[in-house]
Amino acid sequence: MNDFLKGKTVLITGASNGLGAEIARQVAAQGAHTILTARRTEKLAELATQIQAEYGVISAYHKMDMTNFDEIAAVVQKIGDTKIDVLVNCAGFGIFEEAVTTDFETVKQMFETNVLGLMRLTQLVLPAMLARKSGHIINIASQAGKIATPKSSAYSGTKFAVLGYSNALRMEVKPANIHVTTVNPGPIATSFFDIADKSGDYLDNVGFLVLQPEKVAAKIVRIMGKSKREINLPFLMNLISRMYQVMPRVIEFFGKGAFEKK
Repeated sequence: MNDFLKGKTVLITGASNGLGAEIARQVAAQGAHTILTARRTEKLAELATQIQAEYGVISAYHKMDMTNFDEIAAVVQKIGDTKIDVLVNCAGFGIFEEAVTTDFETVKQMFETNVLGLMRLTQLVLPAMLARKSGHIINIASQAGKIATPKSSAYSGTKFAVLGYSNALRMEVKPANIHVTTVNPGPIATSFFDIADKSGDYLDNVGFLVLQPEKVAAKIVRIMGKSKREINLPFLMNLISRMYQVMPRVIEFFGKGAFEKK
């Protein structure tokens, strides 16, 4: 139980399904009001209705495409004076394909969704947090932002960018008592892989590492309002990524087979 969340407002992007939807349910269960955003409003409406009926909190929702920066600004304007206590940047997608064959429009869309949209929304939400000297920004990155593997060049690039941005932002806003946390999970059993890996082989190949969205969400919800720098999971992937920082050539040589699971 996280007592911090009672009566607070949490804005969650990518909330129509998967990890974002699970975070919304869990914060609502602890008394937080939610603002849900995604491209699919029918899914958002269904989730908002369920949350309000089950938990008795306010759950608003807005259509927001993270590649449409004008729409992001319009949604923030609609939210108006509502105090956003926690921003969870959860929207994102990936494609597992070699760099040379990946459609460049897809690469562009990936960076707009995973990085630029995240940065724009954060930039628009931050002034109010800075003014009141409180707030928590949680950016969902990935273990792919710690250690890149074959067929993840573009996706890893976006997640490395999210980590770099978040690390700098954390230092900038610390004097205003604003927390910035990055969440770096390995594979999560969500519809993410319907797009990322159309073959369906990846989750089968790394089955023992696959995380359940409920457990990942619980770890995220537990640290809301706390000065937590990173959440890294699962343990084995976190251990390998730490070793990679120290001896990258050794890990790449001996880990070649483990990296080629896509």
